[in-house]
Amino acid sequence: MIDDIMMQAEERMEKALGSLGDAFASVRTGRANAMVLDRIRVDYYGVPTPVNQMAGVKTPDAHMLVIEPWDKGVLGAIEHAILQSDLGVTPSNDGSVIRLPFPALTEERRRELVKQCKGYAEEARVAVRNARRDANSAIERAVKEDSLPEDDERRGQAEVQKLTDKYIAEVDEAFKKKEAEVMEI
Repeated sequence: MIDDIMMQAEERMEKALGSLGDAFASVRTGRANAMVLDRIRVDYYGVPTPVNQMAGVKTPDAHMLVIEPWDKGVLGAIEHAILQSDLGVTPSNDGSVIRLPFPALTEERRRELVKQCKGYAEEARVAVRNARRDANSAIERAVKEDSLPEDDERRGQAEVQKLTDKYIAEVDEAFKKKEAEVMEI
């Protein structure tokens, strides 16, 4: 019984960590990274399609992305989708490829991005703590309903706390890495 609760809690904590990774991937660090295009959807024959599924994305240098669509007819649609997004980069279309120049970040912008990342990390910590709270509630319910011994309750809650500490530490580590990446010039 307690093992099932632990597995569910760990699964939720793992998902929180995964969504943190996705959120961090969408933060622009001054370096060109094809993952910033993952959220951008282009209307391709009536279907919202991710850019990376309809074009080759290359990084010729640290501050440039080149998008080369397999169907040249969607160049305008890709350009429009990038302009509509919150990417903050102006695409340049030369008729066969779209170039996305990523300017170097100012110190002020870097600090804003670190604040944004801190917010994402805090959301992940809250999700991990919510998983802990739900697991502890489930353990308490199991003790009341299934008449499990109170020793099992204390042992289960201690295991849930260990798991929580582990995932909170992983969130903190991921944030430190991302902060260093953003602040790197």
